[in-house]
Amino acid sequence: MANPYHMTPDEFRTHGYEMVDWIADYLATIGERQIAPDVKPGDIRAMLPDHAPEAPEGFAAIMADLDQIVMPGITHWQSPGWFAFFPANSSPASILGEMASAGLGVQGMLWSTSPAATEVESVVLDWLVDLLGLPAHWKTTDRGGGVINSSTSDSTHLVLAVARHRAADRGPAEDMVAYASNQAHSSIERGARLAGYGQVRLIGVDDRYGMDHAQLRRQIAADRSSGLIPVAVTSAIGTTATTAVDPVRAVGEIAAENELWHHVDAAYAGNAMICPEFRVYQDGLELVDSYTFNAHKWLLTNFDCNILYVADRRPLIETLSTMPAYLQNAATESGAVIDYRDWHVSLGRRFRALKLWFVLRSYGAEGLRYLIRSHVALADELAARLGADPRFELVAPHPFALVCFRASAGNETTEALAAAINAAGDVAVTPMQLGDDAIIRVSVGQSYTEAEHVERLWNLIDTHTPAIQEES
Repeated sequence: MANPYHMTPDEFRTHGYEMVDWIADYLATIGERQIAPDVKPGDIRAMLPDHAPEAPEGFAAIMADLDQIVMPGITHWQSPGWFAFFPANSSPASILGEMASAGLGVQGMLWSTSPAATEVESVVLDWLVDLLGLPAHWKTTDRGGGVINSSTSDSTHLVLAVARHRAADRGPAEDMVAYASNQAHSSIERGARLAGYGQVRLIGVDDRYGMDHAQLRRQIAADRSSGLIPVAVTSAIGTTATTAVDPVRAVGEIAAENELWHHVDAAYAGNAMICPEFRVYQDGLELVDSYTFNAHKWLLTNFDCNILYVADRRPLIETLSTMPAYLQNAATESGAVIDYRDWHVSLGRRFRALKLWFVLRSYGAEGLRYLIRSHVALADELAARLGADPRFELVAPHPFALVCFRASAGNETTEALAAAINAAGDVAVTPMQLGDDAIIRVSVGQSYTEAEHVERLWNLIDTHTPAIQEES
């Protein structure tokens, strides 16, 4: 007897069309919505019952609560006025790919548990090696390979654990040291801690906020002299605060001389490498052991879709591989397949490559290059306006599409300006501290952001700065 609680195929078709219409209407009106919700902690919870329903509820009631309970508490990351943080982009093609993946519902932990899930992923990530100008030996058809994870933090934690495992015969973990710049993402320090490193050294930076490689060399030598064990170093191509770029080649040479694992965090800016003109910033990748970026930031593929490449997959697999009886199968034993469960911490994995495949085919490389270049051009125009106006100071280079600036009048004015911009409702920026300075980060990169939205931001900046200065 069929389960009477399932939707019938016809019911699913009807409600599926309703859901697609709902999403399409949302995307069509996203620019009209207030970006940040007006809710207080606990407001959404207070609208939800204390207990799950005993009897089934109709789909109409569920959709009504989507509008009445969920939507009032949503921050609209897909708004074209989103200039805060880095984007978490989506696109219609990606949404449809995610729907197909959810409908298939496969668990792709092994090649044998769904061959297409593995082979589509390996081919799509090999495509990206070429599209991003990465070293050819990073392909799965060579000695390296790529794998999709949930976030850059996950990939960074993983490779630091692999580096520690590889260095296990050199001494105890509490004597091991990991290195990064003091502008590196916090996930590096946290990942090293989780992987058992005894020390994390945050190296100083130059006047462009890139790692001071001479200081790195001195610190490694000092640590060796103290009996510590240098194990891993992370370079950034596009730091979170300012998109600063570390000297990858110089760091790679130091890593090679000292037998350090060299990881590159290109979470945001790695996407820009689909445009050849930005590849100057990744010079030296042939010296790198691992590299990660988030396609869900700037390549129109909805969260989560982090990509990790390794130059040689053997250390990764040696660190993670186990073979309990319930996973043994002929394909694995043949050695002719990839089993991605040996490439990351979790055993289970979704078919995330499907949405990336949909995006690459729907937009083509030329469509994605158009997106990146248009955002960079808009950011350049905004930076030129700010740089030419004595009321403002650019506080860092802007090699990609992030512009960081402050009010010349000082921290109080800068903080008030950021608050005024965000209070407008249809625009969001990120205020933060960079050293002693209050700054405003403007990330131009949302899927639907056009010149008119940057113009709206500029008008808010222009309008509020004189008034704030007069009040102060």
